[in-house]
Amino acid sequence: MSQTVDRALSILPLLAEGPADLGQVADRLGVHKSTALRLLRTLNEHGLVYRQSDQRYRLGARLFALAQEAMENLDIREIAHPHLVRLNERCGHTVHLAVYEENEVLYIDKVESRYPVRMYSRIGKPVAITVAAVAKLLLADLPEAERRPLAEKLDYPLYTPRSTPNPAAFLKELAVVREQGWATDLGGHEESINCVAAPIRGADGRVVAAMSVSAPNVVVTAEELLTLLPQVRRTADAISGEYSGRTVPRD
Repeated sequence: MSQTVDRALSILPLLAEGPADLGQVADRLGVHKSTALRLLRTLNEHGLVYRQSDQRYRLGARLFALAQEAMENLDIREIAHPHLVRLNERCGHTVHLAVYEENEVLYIDKVESRYPVRMYSRIGKPVAITVAAVAKLLLADLPEAERRPLAEKLDYPLYTPRSTPNPAAFLKELAVVREQGWATDLGGHEESINCVAAPIRGADGRVVAAMSVSAPNVVVTAEELLTLLPQVRRTADAISGEYSGRTVPRD
């Protein structure tokens, strides 16, 4: 039975490459055409494959519906949290997870620093959208048709001398972030707080969330915090892989 299931499932990535006829499926599986036909008929009955008028098979609409339903039910916070905890245990600093919803960037998870100096950020609270590193990543991924109008209608509070001052400067910074794949906030919101962030991507490559490590100057300098960027990016990549189904979750 397990061999039959394995063979049936092996058909799906084959058809993801494009429609295939019975002979092609049998050759790929290394089985007789009659065996391949039985597998295809079963998958067809469940809507996972569809037989075209030219007798070739393609992926069925039911498969896409299941995939969409699964994506909608994924909880990025639940997937990310163990990874955030492990990063926090390694570096000791505050770790955040944020998403973009209805023109706001919100923290949806936080693992506190082990140091006495704590940040006042709260889960569910919007971030300072024009300066926060996580916000830069989330907005940089928006299509140009959305990114520019949004940047032009935002307010640009000068929290510190390093705050982003206007839409032109913000769009320029977003272009750099989009190109390099990571972002920083080095005293842009609070002069004493620095932050490095990396994107979490879905199966389609789009940014679905962003995570960051933040620390005050009294604990580490900005230069020292930047040395953690490779760890932050590896953690974000691990979350992305698990969220998109490319990797198996860790025990």
